[in-house]
Amino acid sequence: MTVESTAARKPRRSSKRVSAAKKPLSSEPQLVQLLSPEGQRVEHPDYSIDLSSEELRGLYRDMVLTRRFDAEATALQRQGELGLWASLLGQEAAQIGSGRALNDDDYVFPTYREHGVAWCRGVDPTNLLGMFRGVNHGGWDPNSNNFHLYTIVIGAQTLHATGYAMGVAKDGADSAVIAYFGDGASSQGDVAESFTFSAVYNAPVVFFCQNNQWAISEPTERQSRVPLYQRAQGFGFPGVRVDGNDVLACLAVTKWALERARSGEGPTLVEAFTYRMGAHTTSDDPTKYRHDDERAAWEAKDPILRLRTLLTGEDHADETFFTALEEESDALAKRVREAVRAMPDPDPMAIFEHVYADGHALVDEERAQFAAYQASFAEEGN
Repeated sequence: MTVESTAARKPRRSSKRVSAAKKPLSSEPQLVQLLSPEGQRVEHPDYSIDLSSEELRGLYRDMVLTRRFDAEATALQRQGELGLWASLLGQEAAQIGSGRALNDDDYVFPTYREHGVAWCRGVDPTNLLGMFRGVNHGGWDPNSNNFHLYTIVIGAQTLHATGYAMGVAKDGADSAVIAYFGDGASSQGDVAESFTFSAVYNAPVVFFCQNNQWAISEPTERQSRVPLYQRAQGFGFPGVRVDGNDVLACLAVTKWALERARSGEGPTLVEAFTYRMGAHTTSDDPTKYRHDDERAAWEAKDPILRLRTLLTGEDHADETFFTALEEESDALAKRVREAVRAMPDPDPMAIFEHVYADGHALVDEERAQFAAYQASFAEEGN
C-alpha cells in the first residue's frame, strides 16, 4: 500500500471540527431597535421611549460634540501632542444613549474609550487628554462626577463595579452601578467572576458591553460561540442585545436595566451591537485585518446621520439649530487644541516614582541608566 493511498483513507477530522464550529448553537439573536438606519421610528413591544423635541436635539448635540472632540484628539495624537488615543468613532449612540439614562447618584466604571459617557457625566474633555498626554493619572475626582478613572487593564473594571454595587446594596441605597467593557473583555476571567458575584449577591449593576465587532484584530465570531448577551443566562440574570447605533434604543434599554438594579432585581447584561469605525487605538492599523466593504456597510448605519434624519423628517430641528451646533463644535475643537498645547510636557523620570514605597535598588539602577540615556541627547545637541 502506498503512502498516498493510506493518507487518502484517513478520516478528515479537522474538516468535521470546522463544520461543527459553524453549526448554530442558539436561536437567532433578538435586536432591540427603536430607530432604523433610515431614520424611521420602530415600535418595540417591551421597550419604548417618548422624548420631546428638545430632548432629541440634546441627544444629537451630545453625539456631534463627542465625535468632534474625538476627531480632534486623534489629530492631536498624529501631531505628536498625545502619546496614544482610543477613538470612539461609530460608538456615539451606545455611549450617549446609556450615559443619558443614568441618574446623578449612579456610579460609572469605564474602560479607556468611554469619552461619550464622560461627556454625559460632566467630565471636562481636556482632563481625558491630559491622561493620554501623560501629565496626569486621570485628571478628575471620580466622586465629583460618580465617574471612575479610566481603566486600562482589560475587564478589571467589571470587578470594581461589582464590588461597589455590593457595597451600595449593603448601604441600602437606591442607586445603580454600570460597568462598560468591550467584546474582547468578555473573554476575560475577570468578567466571568463579576457575573458570578453579581448574580449570587444580587448586586445592582448593569454590565454594558459595547460589541464593536473587533477585539483589536480578533473578530467576535472567534471569541464566542453564542451571541454575547446570551451568556448572561448561564449566570442567572437577563441579557439584552440592543442596536448600538440607535441612541433611542440604547437609552430605553439602559433605563430599564438601571431601574431593575435600583429595584433590587439584580444585574443585567446589555450588549450594544455596534461597530468601531476607526482603529483600536492610534497605534493600530485596521486595514491589516478587515475589509473596506465592512466599514462601508456600517457607515450606512451611522448613529448621527440616522438621528438627524429623524430630526429633520419630523420637524424637531431646523437649519438654525444645525448651524449653531457646527459653530459650537468648532469652538470645542479650538478649546481642546489650545488646552492640550498649553499642557506641560510629561516628566520622563516620573515613571520611576511610586513604584515601591521605600525605594528599590533595581529601580535606582534603571533610573540612573535612563537619566544617562536622556542626557546623551543633550550632549549630541552640543
